[in-house]
This record gives sequence, structure tokens and C-alpha cells, in this order.
Amino acid sequence: MAPMPRLRAYEGPALLSYGFRPFFLLAALQAGLTVLVWLPFVTGHLTVPTAFAPVDWHIHEMLFGYQAAAIGGFLLTAIPNWTGRLPVQGRPLLVLVLAWLAGRIAVSASALIGWRLAMAIDALFLLLLAGAAAREIVAGRNWRNLKVVVLVGLLLAANLAFHLEAGLTGSADVARRFAIAVILMLVVLIAGRIVPSFTRNWLAQRGDGRMPVPFGSYDKVVLAGSAIALLSWVAVPDTAATGVALLLAAGLHLFRLARWAGDRSWRNPLLVILHIAYLFVPAGFALTALASLGVVAPGAGIHAWTAGAFGTMTLAVMSRASLGHTGRALVATGATQACYVLIVIGSVARICSALGHGPAMLLHVAGLSWSLAFLVFALAYWQVLTGARLAPKAASVARA
Repeated sequence: MAPMPRLRAYEGPALLSYGFRPFFLLAALQAGLTVLVWLPFVTGHLTVPTAFAPVDWHIHEMLFGYQAAAIGGFLLTAIPNWTGRLPVQGRPLLVLVLAWLAGRIAVSASALIGWRLAMAIDALFLLLLAGAAAREIVAGRNWRNLKVVVLVGLLLAANLAFHLEAGLTGSADVARRFAIAVILMLVVLIAGRIVPSFTRNWLAQRGDGRMPVPFGSYDKVVLAGSAIALLSWVAVPDTAATGVALLLAAGLHLFRLARWAGDRSWRNPLLVILHIAYLFVPAGFALTALASLGVVAPGAGIHAWTAGAFGTMTLAVMSRASLGHTGRALVATGATQACYVLIVIGSVARICSALGHGPAMLLHVAGLSWSLAFLVFALAYWQVLTGARLAPKAASVARA
């Protein structure tokens, strides 16, 4: 079992008392509002003073804005659990928040300040996050989780590469694949530990039956196979060898998901959404394999990963962690379930749109469903994330 984090006496704003609070809220707002801006931006009805092309701005802000905030919130909450050390809170947490906000402003105003200065400002958040994570993991001697710091470092490198490639060539083609690959590896690494663990804990309370297989040797094979396939996709996406590697990885992930007993968790929305989110991972590998073989458009697999796996897993983890770490019952309210339905609808619509199935307005259906999912989350969890943690007595009443 991981050591439980200690909490120091804290009298500042509740929003800055734990890393998940500001960053989950910012991630939700960024995810919801950015897409609402991008739709008129890409159609020429709105101008954003960014040096990026509209598509690159959209991709960058989804990966290094929204997704980076969600990753930051997760790590700043998980690392104290891993190490038993005090969480980052108060002024140090505020510095991280301001660094993230500065990056968003710099990127969207990069046509005014220059892409090189925007790159320097935007890189600061991931640099500080990697440093904070490394310091806590090393101080807590939690060596096995140093791999997470390596992945954050790779995400920082991908962000710098994105700026450089877009600034020098006009389009960040390779860097966007690199960034997607790094985030996908983070998702499959973390999901491989939390999804079977949460599922087992819930099923164990309900008697005997088939249990999820915990993280083991097979999972290491899945991670290795995924890394090889993704490296090939980043370097040479349009080759038969890459297509075969991606297709094999899809099979590995599908079997991995089947080992987690997700079919037994359908009564618990907070659990079943984790399994649904992970289903987009093998779907993305399979569709991207077909794209490498010239069968379908590349956007289908990319959006299965980014909209489907990243978006759905983010909402699933943010809702569960926000409830659990504020002393509330692990129960999915109607608003939470609405977020889940909307994000799945938006993800499927976006994949179908990329495949060319359905009417042209399907892209707008996907964008609006996605935005609503995250904005409803921000509204429903505003008090959870900005208010005080429930006292033990109140938390007991809530659980009852």
C-alpha cells in the first residue's frame, strides 16, 4: 500500500490547498472554452493573434494547455500518496498555476510577442512541474515512479519541438505525433494501475467472482509493445511496418482491458467510465494502423486517442479524485453522469467525422458535446474544488 500523505496546517484559499483543485478546474475550463473558440477560428469567423496555424493552435492547447493541466493536477495529488510527503500547496502551487496561465496567454498572443518568447514562457510550467515531481519522488525514495518524471520531461521536449517545428516550418507535424505518443504512454501507464485497482476494491465488497488481474509482467509487455509502435508512428507513420506494429499493440491493449473485469462494474458509473475510456486506446491503435496502411484518414485514430481516451479518462479521473480527496462520497451524480455521456458522444462523433461518416455538421456536434462535458463538470464541481474539505462527520453523512 502507498503511504498516506501528511497535511500541514493551511489557512489560505481552499483552491490552493491541493494540486488537483486549481488544475482540474483550469483543465475543464480550458478544454471546454478552447474548442468553442477553435470552431469559429478554423472556419474564419474569428481571429486569434497566435503565430500558430488554427489547427496547430487547437492541437497545442489541447495537448499542452488542457492535458498538461490535468496531468499536473493528477501528479501533484498522486505523488504525496506515493511518497507520504507533504503536498505542494499555497504559494508554490500558485507559482505553478501562474506559469500555466502565462503559457496560455503567450501562445494565444504569440503573433504579437514572437513565437520564440512564447515558447520560453510556455515551457516554464512543464519545467517547474517536472522539477517539483522529481524533488518529491527522490526525497521520498519512491524510485519506481521516476518513470513518470521522465515522461513529463519528454512532454516538455515535445512542447519545445512543437514550437520549433511550427515556427521554422509552419506546421508541427512530427512534434504533434510525439506529444500524443508521450501522453498516451502516461495514460496507459497510470490506467494500468488505477483501473484494475479501483475495480478490484469495489468488486471485493460485493462478494466472490472474477477479479481484475493486477499490474504484472503482461502489462510490461503491453507498455513495451506500445512504445515500439508509437516510436515507429512518430518517425515513419505511413509504412506497412508501422501499421502492423500498431495493429499488434491494439490487440495487446484489448486483451489487457478484458483482464480488468470491466463487464462486472457496469452498476458503478465512476468505474465503468474508466473502462470505456480505456477502450478508446485499442480503438485508436487499430484506426491509426489502418491509416498507416492507407485505409482510413489519420484523424480518426488520433481523435480516438485524444478526444476519446484522453478526454474520457481525464473526466473520469478528475471526478473520482475530486470527490475522494474532498471527503465526499464516491457517487456519480446526475451532472457527473451527464458529463460522461456527453464526452463519449462527442468522442464518437469526432471519430465518425474524421472517417467521413455522417453529415458535415457532425464536427460541430462533436465540438459542442465535448465543450458541454467539461463546462458542466466545471459548474458541477466548482464548489467541490473551491470549497472546504468535508469534515469527517459530514463526510460520513454524505457516504450514508
